[in-house]
Amino acid sequence: MFTALTGRSVLVTGGTKGIGKGIAAGFAREGTSVVISGRDEEAGQQAAAELSSAAAASGGKVRYISGNVADPGSCAGIVAAAVDFGGGLDVVCCNAGIFPAAPLREMTPAQLEEVLAVNLKGTFYAVQAALPALSESAHGRVIVTSSITGPITGFTGWSHYGASKAGQLGFVKSAALELARSQVTVNAVMPGNIITEGLGDLGDDYLRTMEASIPLRRLGSIEDIANAVLFLASDEAAYITGQTLVIDGGQTIPESLEAMG
Repeated sequence: MFTALTGRSVLVTGGTKGIGKGIAAGFAREGTSVVISGRDEEAGQQAAAELSSAAAASGGKVRYISGNVADPGSCAGIVAAAVDFGGGLDVVCCNAGIFPAAPLREMTPAQLEEVLAVNLKGTFYAVQAALPALSESAHGRVIVTSSITGPITGFTGWSHYGASKAGQLGFVKSAALELARSQVTVNAVMPGNIITEGLGDLGDDYLRTMEASIPLRRLGSIEDIANAVLFLASDEAAYITGQTLVIDGGQTIPESLEAMG
Protein backbone atom coordinates (compact mmCIF):
# COMPACT_ATOMS: atom_id res chain seq x y z
CA MET A 1 0.00 0.00 0.00
CA PHE A 2 1.16 3.52 -0.77
CA THR A 3 1.26 6.32 1.76
CA ALA A 4 -1.79 8.56 1.33
CA LEU A 5 -1.33 11.90 -0.41
CA THR A 6 -4.26 13.41 1.50
CA GLY A 7 -3.78 17.03 2.44
CA ARG A 8 -0.91 17.78 0.11
CA SER A 9 -0.83 20.77 -2.19
CA VAL A 10 -0.42 20.31 -5.95
CA LEU A 11 0.00 22.59 -8.96
CA VAL A 12 -0.72 21.29 -12.47
CA THR A 13 0.14 23.70 -15.26
CA GLY A 14 -1.94 23.15 -18.37
CA GLY A 15 -4.41 21.32 -16.15
CA THR A 16 -7.63 22.45 -17.79
CA LYS A 17 -7.85 19.68 -20.38
CA GLY A 18 -6.25 16.53 -21.74
CA ILE A 19 -3.43 14.87 -19.83
CA GLY A 20 -3.16 17.77 -17.40
CA LYS A 21 -6.82 17.52 -16.44
CA GLY A 22 -6.40 13.78 -15.94
CA ILE A 23 -3.41 14.35 -13.67
CA ALA A 24 -5.35 16.92 -11.67
CA ALA A 25 -8.29 14.52 -11.36
CA GLY A 26 -6.01 11.81 -10.02
CA PHE A 27 -4.59 14.07 -7.32
CA ALA A 28 -7.99 15.47 -6.40
CA ARG A 29 -9.37 11.97 -5.88
CA GLU A 30 -6.51 11.40 -3.42
CA GLY A 31 -7.79 14.22 -1.23
CA THR A 32 -5.26 16.89 -2.19
CA SER A 33 -5.62 20.61 -2.86
CA VAL A 34 -5.03 21.13 -6.58
CA VAL A 35 -4.50 24.34 -8.52
CA ILE A 36 -4.84 24.02 -12.29
CA SER A 37 -3.60 26.76 -14.57
CA GLY A 38 -4.21 27.66 -18.20
CA ARG A 39 -4.98 30.53 -20.52
CA ASP A 40 -8.62 29.71 -21.28
CA GLU A 41 -10.71 31.14 -18.43
CA GLU A 42 -13.96 29.45 -19.43
CA ALA A 43 -12.39 26.01 -19.87
CA GLY A 44 -10.47 26.43 -16.63
CA GLN A 45 -13.44 27.33 -14.48
CA GLN A 46 -15.47 24.49 -15.98
CA ALA A 47 -12.68 21.97 -15.38
CA ALA A 48 -12.23 23.10 -11.79
CA ALA A 49 -15.95 22.73 -11.10
CA GLU A 50 -16.05 19.24 -12.64
CA LEU A 51 -12.97 18.04 -10.80
CA SER A 52 -14.06 19.49 -7.45
CA SER A 53 -17.44 17.81 -7.72
CA ALA A 54 -15.92 14.44 -8.62
CA ALA A 55 -13.43 14.60 -5.76
CA ALA A 56 -15.73 15.96 -3.05
CA ALA A 57 -16.16 12.58 -1.36
CA SER A 58 -12.41 12.24 -0.79
CA GLY A 59 -11.95 15.77 0.46
CA GLY A 60 -10.08 16.90 -2.64
CA LYS A 61 -10.53 20.44 -3.86
CA VAL A 62 -9.59 22.16 -7.11
CA ARG A 63 -9.15 25.80 -8.05
CA TYR A 64 -8.43 27.33 -11.43
CA ILE A 65 -5.92 30.17 -11.81
CA SER A 66 -5.54 31.95 -15.13
CA GLY A 67 -1.96 32.17 -16.26
CA ASN A 68 0.61 31.79 -19.01
CA VAL A 69 3.70 29.72 -18.19
CA ALA A 70 5.66 31.52 -20.92
CA ASP A 71 5.62 34.59 -18.64
CA PRO A 72 7.80 34.37 -15.50
CA GLY A 73 5.62 36.90 -13.69
CA SER A 74 2.52 34.88 -14.45
CA CYS A 75 4.23 31.73 -13.12
CA ALA A 76 5.01 33.56 -9.89
CA GLY A 77 1.35 34.46 -9.53
CA ILE A 78 0.18 30.91 -10.23
CA VAL A 79 2.58 29.48 -7.64
CA ALA A 80 1.55 32.07 -5.06
CA ALA A 81 -2.09 31.13 -5.58
CA ALA A 82 -1.27 27.43 -5.17
CA VAL A 83 0.62 28.10 -1.93
CA ASP A 84 -2.29 30.15 -0.61
CA PHE A 85 -4.88 27.57 -1.64
CA GLY A 86 -3.04 24.56 -0.26
CA GLY A 87 -1.16 26.11 2.65
CA GLY A 88 2.14 25.37 0.95
CA LEU A 89 3.22 23.49 -2.15
CA ASP A 90 4.36 19.88 -2.35
CA VAL A 91 4.04 18.86 -6.00
CA VAL A 92 4.55 20.80 -9.22
CA CYS A 93 3.44 19.09 -12.43
CA CYS A 94 4.90 20.93 -15.42
CA ASN A 95 2.38 19.81 -17.99
CA ALA A 96 1.53 22.91 -20.03
CA GLY A 97 2.34 22.35 -23.68
CA ILE A 98 1.33 23.15 -27.24
CA PHE A 99 1.98 21.28 -30.49
CA PRO A 100 1.09 23.35 -33.57
CA ALA A 101 2.45 21.76 -36.75
CA ALA A 102 4.98 23.70 -38.82
CA PRO A 103 7.22 22.21 -41.55
CA LEU A 104 10.86 23.06 -40.95
CA ARG A 105 11.24 24.80 -44.32
CA GLU A 106 8.33 27.11 -43.51
CA MET A 107 8.74 27.58 -39.76
CA THR A 108 8.98 31.20 -38.69
CA PRO A 109 10.98 32.52 -35.74
CA ALA A 110 7.66 33.40 -34.08
CA GLN A 111 6.36 29.84 -34.42
CA LEU A 112 9.56 28.42 -32.99
CA GLU A 113 9.58 30.86 -30.11
CA GLU A 114 5.95 30.16 -29.23
CA VAL A 115 6.54 26.43 -28.77
CA LEU A 116 9.83 26.82 -26.92
CA ALA A 117 8.37 29.53 -24.68
CA VAL A 118 5.45 27.43 -23.51
CA ASN A 119 6.89 23.92 -23.52
CA LEU A 120 10.49 24.47 -22.46
CA LYS A 121 10.86 27.91 -20.92
CA GLY A 122 7.54 27.45 -19.14
CA THR A 123 8.99 24.43 -17.34
CA PHE A 124 11.94 26.51 -16.12
CA TYR A 125 9.78 29.43 -15.03
CA ALA A 126 7.25 27.31 -13.13
CA VAL A 127 9.92 25.41 -11.21
CA GLN A 128 11.93 28.54 -10.47
CA ALA A 129 8.87 30.22 -9.00
CA ALA A 130 8.05 27.16 -6.89
CA LEU A 131 11.55 26.53 -5.49
CA PRO A 132 11.08 28.27 -2.12
CA ALA A 133 7.82 26.46 -1.39
CA LEU A 134 9.09 23.08 -2.60
CA SER A 135 12.20 23.41 -0.45
CA GLU A 136 10.03 23.98 2.62
CA SER A 137 7.94 20.90 1.87
CA ALA A 138 8.86 17.54 3.32
CA HIS A 139 7.54 15.92 0.12
CA GLY A 140 8.83 18.20 -2.65
CA ARG A 141 8.24 16.80 -6.12
CA VAL A 142 8.64 18.15 -9.66
CA ILE A 143 7.10 16.00 -12.38
CA VAL A 144 7.51 17.05 -16.00
CA THR A 145 5.28 15.88 -18.84
CA SER A 146 7.66 15.33 -21.74
CA SER A 147 6.89 13.01 -24.69
CA ILE A 148 8.32 10.16 -26.70
CA THR A 149 8.30 12.63 -29.63
CA GLY A 150 11.67 14.31 -29.65
CA PRO A 151 13.66 12.27 -27.13
CA ILE A 152 12.93 8.91 -28.83
CA THR A 153 10.83 9.38 -31.97
CA GLY A 154 10.16 12.06 -34.55
CA PHE A 155 7.12 13.32 -36.42
CA THR A 156 6.94 15.47 -39.55
CA GLY A 157 6.07 19.07 -38.74
CA TRP A 158 6.95 18.81 -35.07
CA SER A 159 10.68 19.51 -35.03
CA HIS A 160 10.13 22.49 -32.71
CA TYR A 161 7.87 20.43 -30.46
CA GLY A 162 10.33 17.51 -30.41
CA ALA A 163 13.19 19.85 -29.54
CA SER A 164 11.22 21.33 -26.67
CA LYS A 165 10.38 17.91 -25.25
CA ALA A 166 13.96 16.68 -25.52
CA GLY A 167 15.05 19.91 -23.84
CA GLN A 168 12.79 19.18 -20.90
CA LEU A 169 14.69 15.96 -20.24
CA GLY A 170 17.97 17.85 -20.16
CA PHE A 171 16.40 20.16 -17.61
CA VAL A 172 15.30 17.21 -15.47
CA LYS A 173 18.81 15.80 -15.10
CA SER A 174 20.53 18.97 -13.94
CA ALA A 175 17.58 20.26 -11.92
CA ALA A 176 17.50 16.92 -10.06
CA LEU A 177 21.10 17.44 -9.01
CA GLU A 178 20.53 21.01 -7.86
CA LEU A 179 17.35 20.28 -5.92
CA ALA A 180 18.58 17.07 -4.28
CA ARG A 181 20.16 19.07 -1.47
CA SER A 182 16.63 20.25 -0.60
CA GLN A 183 15.25 16.70 -0.83
CA VAL A 184 13.13 17.72 -3.84
CA THR A 185 12.94 15.10 -6.58
CA VAL A 186 12.65 15.90 -10.28
CA ASN A 187 11.39 13.31 -12.76
CA ALA A 188 9.57 13.12 -16.09
CA VAL A 189 6.90 11.02 -17.72
CA MET A 190 7.05 10.47 -21.48
CA PRO A 191 3.60 9.69 -22.88
CA GLY A 192 3.09 7.99 -26.20
CA ASN A 193 -0.19 8.40 -28.04
CA ILE A 194 -2.80 9.22 -25.42
CA ILE A 195 -6.50 9.73 -26.13
CA THR A 196 -7.16 13.44 -25.56
CA GLU A 197 -9.04 16.23 -27.25
CA GLY A 198 -5.95 17.14 -29.26
CA LEU A 199 -5.27 13.62 -30.50
CA GLY A 200 -8.88 13.20 -31.58
CA ASP A 201 -8.47 16.18 -33.89
CA LEU A 202 -5.93 14.21 -35.96
CA GLY A 203 -8.69 12.00 -37.42
CA ASP A 204 -9.83 8.38 -37.35
CA ASP A 205 -7.27 7.18 -39.92
CA TYR A 206 -4.43 8.48 -37.76
CA LEU A 207 -5.84 6.83 -34.65
CA ARG A 208 -6.23 3.45 -36.38
CA THR A 209 -2.69 3.64 -37.75
CA MET A 210 -1.30 4.43 -34.32
CA GLU A 211 -3.23 1.61 -32.65
CA ALA A 212 -1.76 -0.82 -35.17
CA SER A 213 1.77 0.32 -34.24
CA ILE A 214 1.34 -0.20 -30.50
CA PRO A 215 2.05 -3.71 -29.12
CA LEU A 216 -0.77 -3.41 -26.57
CA ARG A 217 -3.09 -2.57 -29.49
CA ARG A 218 -4.66 0.45 -27.88
CA LEU A 219 -4.00 4.11 -27.35
CA GLY A 220 -3.21 5.21 -23.83
CA SER A 221 -5.68 6.90 -21.50
CA ILE A 222 -5.12 9.99 -19.40
CA GLU A 223 -5.51 7.73 -16.37
CA ASP A 224 -2.46 5.75 -17.51
CA ILE A 225 -0.38 8.91 -17.25
CA ALA A 226 -2.02 10.14 -14.04
CA ASN A 227 -1.27 6.85 -12.27
CA ALA A 228 2.43 7.16 -13.07
CA VAL A 229 2.52 10.77 -11.91
CA LEU A 230 0.80 9.85 -8.64
CA PHE A 231 3.45 7.21 -8.03
CA LEU A 232 6.29 9.68 -8.63
CA ALA A 233 4.61 12.06 -6.17
CA SER A 234 4.32 9.37 -3.49
CA ASP A 235 6.55 8.85 -0.47
CA GLU A 236 7.44 5.48 -1.94
CA ALA A 237 9.14 7.25 -4.87
CA ALA A 238 11.22 9.51 -2.62
CA TYR A 239 14.47 7.84 -3.73
CA ILE A 240 13.78 8.29 -7.46
CA THR A 241 15.10 11.45 -9.06
CA GLY A 242 16.47 12.54 -12.43
CA GLN A 243 14.62 9.72 -14.16
CA THR A 244 12.20 9.36 -17.07
CA LEU A 245 9.35 6.92 -17.44
CA VAL A 246 8.09 6.00 -20.92
CA ILE A 247 4.34 5.28 -20.96
CA ASP A 248 3.52 4.23 -24.52
CA GLY A 249 2.06 0.71 -24.54
CA GLY A 250 5.35 -0.54 -25.96
CA GLN A 251 5.17 1.69 -29.05
CA THR A 252 8.88 2.47 -29.08
CA ILE A 253 10.02 -1.16 -28.70
CA PRO A 254 9.58 -2.79 -32.17
CA GLU A 255 11.89 -1.73 -34.98
CA SER A 256 9.08 -2.31 -37.48
CA LEU A 257 5.49 -3.50 -37.69
CA GLU A 258 6.81 -6.88 -38.83
CA ALA A 259 8.69 -7.22 -35.54
CA MET A 260 5.40 -7.29 -33.65
CA GLY A 261 4.46 -10.68 -35.15
